[in-house]
Order: sequence, then structure tokens, then C-alpha cells
Amino acid sequence: MTRKVLFSLALSSSLVLAACGGGSDSDDSTAGGGAAAGCEDVTLRLSHQWPEPTGEDGDFRSQIAIDFKEKIEEATDGSVSVDIFPNSTLSRATEQYDAMLAGSIDMSVFPLDYASGLVPEWGITLMPGLVSNHDQAQAWEDAEIGDWVVENMEENGLVLLTWVWNAGGIGTKADQPIVTPDDMPSGTTMRAAGTYVEHMLADAGAGISSLPSNEIYTAMQTGVLDAAVTSTGSFASFNLQEQVAAYTSPTENTFWFMFEPLVITTETFESLCEEQQEAVVAAGEDLQEFAYQASRDDDARVEQLFTDAGVNVVTMDDAAYQEWVTLAEKQWADYAESIEGGQDLIDMALEAGN
Repeated sequence: MTRKVLFSLALSSSLVLAACGGGSDSDDSTAGGGAAAGCEDVTLRLSHQWPEPTGEDGDFRSQIAIDFKEKIEEATDGSVSVDIFPNSTLSRATEQYDAMLAGSIDMSVFPLDYASGLVPEWGITLMPGLVSNHDQAQAWEDAEIGDWVVENMEENGLVLLTWVWNAGGIGTKADQPIVTPDDMPSGTTMRAAGTYVEHMLADAGAGISSLPSNEIYTAMQTGVLDAAVTSTGSFASFNLQEQVAAYTSPTENTFWFMFEPLVITTETFESLCEEQQEAVVAAGEDLQEFAYQASRDDDARVEQLFTDAGVNVVTMDDAAYQEWVTLAEKQWADYAESIEGGQDLIDMALEAGN
């Protein structure tokens, strides 16, 4: 069993008597509305910003939600059911953490840095240049930094079920791709999730417009944005090949890796009985290999999709990547200075990537 599963089960075991022991007179069948009495039927509300998948090339983050629903409903014989709200239909992308804390959402496939305004430490999960490839991202799960992530998320109301990472590309409406900081055209207005990524790009000369990935297409179409950094999956899911002329693919290097795990709120998890908790943890674990592999596959898939669409597709070599790291190191220092224990987190993340 992985550390993630052991942690989740340790969390559940300390609460099992309250959730499953003496019972409750409540007839509320929706998770998050209070402690469940025994193994009562519950319906979990799973919200995310990604479009519903259409065929094999659909957004794998959306597919994770669907696969979780199928696995948990089968494992519990319908005792736990899941209602999925894709494409920000229940909550705006950047407001999902607030909604989870308020109890109106039970689960999400959620970019953790979106909530770094409330939990500043979570900026470590989208720190530029800290993770450059999938091997480094995947190493977090079994590293000291991974222990910290799991425990800190629980302290802030979330139980991590499946580790999901996404590599990011750079798309621009100009014919010239952005590969190094010197490639940034003067006056470029750019989108890039992550405060520290935004600051780095501003140092490279970009003007920054902050918005979630599902709003990039319209912003480019209307001239609000000239360029954007987002995950490869979002480049495809939101059809950005229709808006960009040049695309820097992350298949060789990227300064942008974002952590977007499948999560359930601690309150909801605690309201489940022991058998339901174990089934939820197992379903998330069963999705882990798919999440890692699908993210890797997305990079090559999207590179080919954009090439076929006539976009000028390039990659970032090691020398170009190091130019971004030089800029990124200033952001590491800012994080270390502004976040208690920030330098320790930077060091743990760098150690995981070695």
C-alpha cells in the first residue's frame, strides 16, 4: 500500500466510531451534511472545470471523474453514488475550493494552486522550474515533499485520492514561438496560472492576465490575450489550436507543471462509514497509474494535434529551459522568504526531482 493510502486509512480509522458506531437520527443522504449513521446511502457531488470527454481523445481529467464514479458505485453496490458536474457547471473553476469548504461540493479534480490565495503554501505545487518532466512530478508521491502535501491538504480540508500532474505548453497568436525569455514580444499579454509563474513571466516582459483555462479561448478570440501557458490537456480540450499560430510543446522540457489531484473534502470523507471510506480510497488508488500515463500521453497527443492543425510546433531544449530556471530561482527565493518553512519545501521538491 502506498503512503497515500495508509494516510487516508489512518485518517478514517480515527473517525470510524463517530461515523459508524452509535449512529444518528439524521436522514440526510447527501455527504457533507453531517455524520452518517452506519453505511447510509450517500450521493457525492464531484465538480471540475474540464469538458466532458468525447471519445478516446477526451480530457483525461474529466475521464478520471467518470472512472471514479463507475468504480465507487460498483464497489459499494450503489451505496455511494456520484453526480458529476463538468465544465464549471456547478462552480467557477477558481471558486471550487471555497465551495468545497462550504459543503456545496464534495469532490473535485482540482488545480491546487487555484486555492493558494487561501493556502499560500500550495504555491509550491505550481512553482516555475521546480518540476520539468513527468518523472520528477511522479517522484513526489513517494518523497518527503509528498508526505507534506498529503498532510497539509488534510489540515486544510481535503483528502488526496489520486495524484494528477499536468505539463504545460506555451501558445501564442504570433508566428514566432516563445521558447526562451528573450522570445517574449514587447507588449505581450499572457495568461499563466500560478502567482509565481506569472511573476516570472512578468520579469520576462509579459503583461499578465489571470483567468482559468476554460476562459482562454474567448480571451484570445477577443484580443484580450496574445499568449497563454496552460496544460497540454487544456490546449486540446478548449480547442486552442484554433487560436494560436505557434506552440511550444513540453515533450522535451517545460517550466510549468501543475498539480491537479482528485480530492474529497475531509468533512465528506469523515461522514462516510468505514467500508465506504475504504472503497473511496481504493477507487482513487486504482486510478493512479491511469492518471500518470494519460498525462504523459497527452503531451505527444496534443503536439500531433497542433501539428496537424497547421500550428508551428517546437520544443524547448535544455539550454532554453535553463534560461527560464534562472528567472524561476528568483521566485523560489520569494516563496522561501514569504512562506513559513518555504525554503524547506523548495529543498524537498528539488530533492524529489533529483
